[in-house]
Amino acid sequence: MWGHAAGDSVILNKMKERFDELLADHSEHLPVKNHVDLNMFGSLPLNLYSSFPAESNYRQIGLSYADTQWELPATAKEHEKQLARQGYTWQTRMWIDDMYMITIVQAWAYHTTNDRKYIDRATYEMVKYLHELQRPNGLFYHAPDVPFYWGRGNGWMAAGMTEILKALPKNSPYYKYIMKGYRKMMKSLLHYRNNEGLWNQLIDQPEFWTETSRSAMFTYALISGVKNGWLPSKVYEPAARKAWLALIPYINKNNDVTNICIGTNKKNDFSYYLHRPKVTGDYHGQAPYLWCAAALLQ
Repeated sequence: MWGHAAGDSVILNKMKERFDELLADHSEHLPVKNHVDLNMFGSLPLNLYSSFPAESNYRQIGLSYADTQWELPATAKEHEKQLARQGYTWQTRMWIDDMYMITIVQAWAYHTTNDRKYIDRATYEMVKYLHELQRPNGLFYHAPDVPFYWGRGNGWMAAGMTEILKALPKNSPYYKYIMKGYRKMMKSLLHYRNNEGLWNQLIDQPEFWTETSRSAMFTYALISGVKNGWLPSKVYEPAARKAWLALIPYINKNNDVTNICIGTNKKNDFSYYLHRPKVTGDYHGQAPYLWCAAALLQ
């Protein structure tokens, strides 16, 4: 995303070199295609293919991850078979994290092939998550059995809806429904900002600490909303600008982002979220910062 937006051929070629090295010398480390967090890897080769269309193997590899997300394995459990019969991916967990892990690979498969089945899959899945997990205040529980507004999970949802709306044809019967959910969330995020103009580890808990990964994800969604005309600029442009400027001081002298919550499972325990360790330089935070920069450049 950054290389495209910045027109930076150097970084794009470095990415290509690293990916080619993975394929040539370390292919055993390619993620297996059996989990929602692993299948989303397919978005990387599909993204690279958009810059290097002569590399047809990138396209093939990426689509294999997108397709197996909907191909029921022989070892599927009964609840996974039921999901498949209803048109959902067998990898559905009803964790809000999924709404980036699923949508990003399917959206890039659609960008690559222009085959509506990919974006329609992601859209159908998104509608299910919106219906079951979005609360009246516009935010999302981490999962149905975890009634906490975990920040990065909500960040995945915000980024996922953004990617869907950027790709989804407006004639989709679900376009307005997803747009409504997106705008409802963005309005709520304005209300729950802290004094910095950013967001806390649990969004609705003012005593929690500022967390950068979800703050950058929300900022990316806000920037994209203003740029694409989904949100009124008079209200949301100042909020997006304030958030971006507030994020910058969290970059240290080594260009590493600080105050990032470590990878987090779901747990129905308030203190679990309160006491999650903070780390520096984790990709959960580094990447959304680049998304914001790319969105500002586009």
